Amino acid sequence: MSLIKDLSRKAAEAAQILSVLDEAEKNAVLMDMAKTLRDNANGIIENNAKDLVNAKNNDLAASMIDRLTLNEERIEAMAEGLETVAILPDPVGVERDLGTRPNGLQIRKMRVPLGVVCMIYEARPNVTADAAGLCFKSGNAAILRGGKEALESSLFIANLLQDVLEKHNLPRELISVVPNADRALMQELMEQKDYIDVIIPRGGEGLINYVTENSKVPVIQHFKGVCHLYIDKEADIETAINLLVNGKTQRTGVCNALEGLLVHEDIAEKFLSVAGPILEEHSVKVNSCENSSKYFNNSTVIKTDGFGEEYLDLEIAVRIVPTIEGAMQHIARFGSHHTEVICTKNELTAKRFQRTVDSSVVMVNASSRFSDGSQLGLGAEIGIATTKLHAYGPMGLESLTTEKYLVNGVGQVRA
Repeated sequence: MSLIKDLSRKAAEAAQILSVLDEAEKNAVLMDMAKTLRDNANGIIENNAKDLVNAKNNDLAASMIDRLTLNEERIEAMAEGLETVAILPDPVGVERDLGTRPNGLQIRKMRVPLGVVCMIYEARPNVTADAAGLCFKSGNAAILRGGKEALESSLFIANLLQDVLEKHNLPRELISVVPNADRALMQELMEQKDYIDVIIPRGGEGLINYVTENSKVPVIQHFKGVCHLYIDKEADIETAINLLVNGKTQRTGVCNALEGLLVHEDIAEKFLSVAGPILEEHSVKVNSCENSSKYFNNSTVIKTDGFGEEYLDLEIAVRIVPTIEGAMQHIARFGSHHTEVICTKNELTAKRFQRTVDSSVVMVNASSRFSDGSQLGLGAEIGIATTKLHAYGPMGLESLTTEKYLVNGVGQVRA
């Protein structure tokens, strides 16, 4: 039996044990995992340093190196994420009553784990802990296939978590890491439909497309984040500037950073005359439409087809629109169903925007950087789903479960 098939089979067997594990024991394991990450922070940083050396030698982009980097602060965030997941209610086993049929049959639905969740991701070693914790609490075994960029970090973190599982007399196979980044192994992984229930890819557009097009296992897409901020004609200028600066510059190499700025023509001069110098002050490169170019020094004028890029850098596309309809049409064409933001003081306009825009997260007067599972109360997220089957938006515990029917009778037979 091949390495991948054996790994997948053992994960499926381990998932059966986890599916009936008591919530209190799950929480104890998660708290122990958090402690172990803190206790071994130096070892994590040392192994991460190996990945960083390789990344720099291979001329990895600065935004990717940022995603790859682990420090004490980020390790603490990983540990806190596990602790947050531990205190969240366990969705497994939760029932909802659907009533009694005229023939006396009692109908309920109960939340159950998906089974085996496979994560395929790139330069994000923190995903190893985040995904493992969420999968564990929701009763799923996790198979983690990180990119070669983060292999040393991911293997070390996974080994720490596996040691905790073993300490609690649970199978190490509940958290498995593919030990080699060979693409042939990834292809074989995507063919394990007898053992793996769902694959969740996180990374660049190329990775998402490759997995979606080649997997024989159902895929939940976590596509790129082309996030827009729309400045409505009734926006507060100070609020709008704060949302723009935070969304674009606070951290650029993440999927909830702003990539597009849309401005209503009635407020364009007032807003952009302030925004232009501030973006320049923050060294943000501006790609503008013809009408907005006059508000920026050295902006690059782009045609309509030039919008919709995910820059993951200090770079943004700016367009003036005549109406809110124009803004929503732009988002419909160039957005990625990730996160969209409106800045406005008009509640009716805000509600219309939230109802109409087709995106997994639609915000009013709040930074796009809050489009994150931990910020929305989910604990560490497994990703942000940009398709609608079976989850949409940040995926926490409940998104890693499904429901089965429970039907109770007293001997009824169908006529």
